[in-house]
Amino acid sequence: MKPHGASTVYLHAAGVPLIDALHARFPQIDRATWRQRFQRQRVLDEQGRALEADALSHAGQCVHYFREVADEPRIDAAEHVVHADADLVVADKPPLLPVMPAGRFVSETLLARLRSCLGNPDLVPLHRIDRDTSGLVLFSARKASRAAYVQLFTSRRIEKIYQAQVHLAKAAELPTERASRIVRGEPFFRMCEVEGRANAHTRIEVIARHGDLATVRLQPVTGRKHQLRVHMAALEAPILNDRLYPQLGEVDSDDADRPLALLAHSLAFIDPLTGKRRVFHSQRMLAPLASAPDGPDMHGQ
Repeated sequence: MKPHGASTVYLHAAGVPLIDALHARFPQIDRATWRQRFQRQRVLDEQGRALEADALSHAGQCVHYFREVADEPRIDAAEHVVHADADLVVADKPPLLPVMPAGRFVSETLLARLRSCLGNPDLVPLHRIDRDTSGLVLFSARKASRAAYVQLFTSRRIEKIYQAQVHLAKAAELPTERASRIVRGEPFFRMCEVEGRANAHTRIEVIARHGDLATVRLQPVTGRKHQLRVHMAALEAPILNDRLYPQLGEVDSDDADRPLALLAHSLAFIDPLTGKRRVFHSQRMLAPLASAPDGPDMHGQ
């Protein structure tokens, strides 16, 4: 059984020390690091038993290992558990904290923190929001009921409402909807709109105006990566402090004083287990518009 939090690799080399086989597979990780992992029993076999660094490998061997990042950045902001029961956990995420391990973040993730504080290694996120985005994330807490809650997302039976602050210097009025085709762009971590059949749909409502700034309510009908950020940038109403859209800018991705002004504000759905309607709200708030700074660098231009 795969240990919780572990990564898995299948080895091709046979008859060589495991440390050599792993170093050959992941040359960016030096042998000393691999040996330390073996010594601390962070490299396991298919049954979860610790492996020896000098044991000989066999072709197709399954190896579980725990990723570690040297000097992993510390995220000082804290998450908040809005709700927890036997089946569901709803967490209120601060900006800059990733939901899942990726890149330079392994321990400093919402998933790792919740598994630790709640003592539940079975926690799995049912959806994700960007690292830059703050607000609600729904987790499955029990394997037996997980499929029922996953179906809420695949069948679009969950209502997700976001709030955002945008700059309206070039767009006096916003449309009530945006539908377009969003695909992977350049660089690889950005998305872009292209011609073709729409695969992304967002409903938009202006809540408040303050000069060239506005607070908007966004309802993603679909769930494409960076959908809300791409749609608002395409409407010439980019979200404040967006470092990726409409173009790569100078906003520091780790600047806690200038977080992306995008909040996953509420989640609502009919619970598939009880048939009752459930609604959850974030306890976070976007900064007042009157205190937002002016200037084109607000959205990374």
